[in-house]
Amino acid sequence: MTGVIYARFSSDNQREESIDGQIRECKEYAAKNGITVIGSYIDRALSAKTDNRPDFQRMIKDSAKQLFDVIIVWKLDRFARNRYDSAKHKNTLKKNNVKVISATEPISDDAIGILMESMLEGYAEYYSAELSEKVIRGMTENALKCKYNGGNLLIGYIVDDEHYFQLDPLVAPLIHHAFTMYSEGKLLTEVTDWLNEKGLRTRNNRPLNTDNTTRMLKNKKYTGEYKYRDILKPDGIPAIVSLELYERVQARFRKNQKAPARAKAEDKYILTTKLRWNSFCQG
Repeated sequence: MTGVIYARFSSDNQREESIDGQIRECKEYAAKNGITVIGSYIDRALSAKTDNRPDFQRMIKDSAKQLFDVIIVWKLDRFARNRYDSAKHKNTLKKNNVKVISATEPISDDAIGILMESMLEGYAEYYSAELSEKVIRGMTENALKCKYNGGNLLIGYIVDDEHYFQLDPLVAPLIHHAFTMYSEGKLLTEVTDWLNEKGLRTRNNRPLNTDNTTRMLKNKKYTGEYKYRDILKPDGIPAIVSLELYERVQARFRKNQKAPARAKAEDKYILTTKLRWNSFCQG
C-alpha cells in the first residue's frame, strides 16, 4: 500500500515544528502499518475552515492519477474543519479509491467507525467555531478599551507593553508635517519626495509613491479615530493631526477631484503661459 502525508498548521499557530511533528507521527504510523510513503503535501499558515489551500487542492487533484492508496493525516481536523468540505472531498477520494487515515485517532472500518469519524469531524467544526467566537470576544473587549488587535500597525504609531497605541516619536511628526504641507498647497509629488527624503518607507521597505501618500492623507485614523467592527471611538487613540487639519486636507482632495485635468497635471509645464494659438498654427 502506498500513501502520502497531508500536514497543515493554521495562521493562529504558525510553527514550523508543528509540521515536523505531524510528519514524524504520520511516518511512524505508516511504518507500523506497512504503508510506503511516497510524498507529502503541506499547507503552512492556512486554516482548514475552507478548502482554499494550494497543496490540499493539488493533493485532491493528484488522487485521480492513482499514484497513492491512502492519505495520512495527524488528526482529521488537519484535513478539514468543515463537514461539508470533508464529505465533498472524501467522496471525490472514494471515487479515486483513496482513503483518508488519521495517524492518532483509531477509527475502525465498521459501522462504529463511521459514527466515530462523524463525531470527530463534528467536534473539529465545533472547536473551530468556538475558537472564532472566543477570538472575536477577546478582540471586542480589546476594542472597547481601544487596544491594538493585531494586524498591520498604522505607520506613525507604536504599541506599548499593555497593547495601547502610542505615538512613534520619530515618525508621527513627519506625518503631521505631510498633512500640513498638502493643506498649504504642496503637490502630492512634493509631499511624497519630502517623506522619502526623511527616510519614510512602506512596510516592504520600499520608497513611498503618491498612492501611498494619498492613502495616508485620507486615513481618518490619524485624527485619533479607533474602529473595530461596529465599535467606533473618535478619540480612542492619540491623534497625530487635528480634525480641523484633516478636514482641510480632504477639502483640497475634493477640490482637485472637481478639476481632474488640473489634478492629473499638477506638474508645471515649461511652456505654460508662453504658448499662444494663432492663424499660423492652423497651417
